[in-house]
Amino acid sequence: MTDVLQVEKRERTGSAATRRLRQSGRIPAVLYGHGEATESLSVPSDEVKALLRHHGKTVELAGAIKETAMVCAMQWDPLGIEVLHLDLMRVNLSEKVDVTVSIHVHGDPVGVREGGILLENHHEVDIRCSAGDIPENIGLNVSELHLGQSLTAGDLELPAGVELVTPADTVVAHVEEPRAMKAESDSDEAASEPDVIAKGGPKDEED
Repeated sequence: MTDVLQVEKRERTGSAATRRLRQSGRIPAVLYGHGEATESLSVPSDEVKALLRHHGKTVELAGAIKETAMVCAMQWDPLGIEVLHLDLMRVNLSEKVDVTVSIHVHGDPVGVREGGILLENHHEVDIRCSAGDIPENIGLNVSELHLGQSLTAGDLELPAGVELVTPADTVVAHVEEPRAMKAESDSDEAASEPDVIAKGGPKDEED
């Protein structure tokens, strides 16, 4: 279900006006795109929090402006807790858009049962699809991933109509040995190596 944001137009901009706006429970936003004028708006903070919970990308604007838009960027506070600003772009639900979505890793890797550790190299992926069909996330099944093996963006479970923009050979997840195990293995290997005698051997003592 597409989230609905009740927007109001902002008559005043600037740091002081923005601060008062946030104190009143609203978040500043801008709407642009499709060759139309940029609009300065505000959105209720509780609706933005709901949008975050739903991982929404496409929204319906209601109130002062009625448009379909895509959330292009969010500006966060230094602690990454509160959203300070929204960038919204006008879209047609049938048009193709490039968007970044999260990767949902699922499955119990064989390599973990073999003693390894699953490491995720990337948590997001870039895709291209219709604005009305942006998935909440893209799945990656790691069940068959053995120790020392990796999966790439090309292994992601893309829904119908979704194209991969991230290079297909980008490593997304891999299973590696724990460092302690690897250090022990390297130590054992070094201990098993024969001593190397210098070429020519020791010189004979002179008479």
